[in-house]
Amino acid sequence: MPTSADAERIRADYERIRQEVGGEVTVVVATKYADLETMEHLAQAGVEVVGENRAQDLAAKHERFGDAFRWHFIGRLQSRKAKDVSALCELVHSLDSASAAKRLTIPALVEVNLAGEATKSGVGPDELPRFLHEARGLGVAVRGLMTMPPLADDPEDSRPYFSRLRELAEEHGLAELSMGTSQDFNVAVEEGATLVRVGSVLFGR
Repeated sequence: MPTSADAERIRADYERIRQEVGGEVTVVVATKYADLETMEHLAQAGVEVVGENRAQDLAAKHERFGDAFRWHFIGRLQSRKAKDVSALCELVHSLDSASAAKRLTIPALVEVNLAGEATKSGVGPDELPRFLHEARGLGVAVRGLMTMPPLADDPEDSRPYFSRLRELAEEHGLAELSMGTSQDFNVAVEEGATLVRVGSVLFGR
């Protein structure tokens, strides 16, 4: 069963992160590895926004904790799951295909693969203008951009990718930037992040 000590520890870490990033940045708690017990801890700790990676897990967690959080989808968005995600979330961070855009009925951020990594999703920066035009033509309210830099031990290694994403957002008149995770969110905020996605820094992996 969840304990008050667990919830208070998460609350303290969550409030510390919120103070570090400032009131203009939304802290999205990534729950990919959070079981239902951990979700209860997050609710008790006062976490406001959670981000889920898998549509199936989203449905199960939302059924139990639907009113406890605001829900974002931060994993790879499959077109066949876009309607389900739209019914449960207020924002998608990872739009990168026209097939998903056709079925999406909530606002979205376009994922940009700045490093060109084959293992990561996202549109290339050169493809971004065309994709933005296509997504908007399909009726998607595109609010901004998201990226995942290559894994690195030094958070400073992520800075060029965050800086480039900010430049792209400015070029296209987009206000929201989802970038930065547990290891590099402070650098992301310095480069203009409006949403950061944290998980392990709160409850471990």
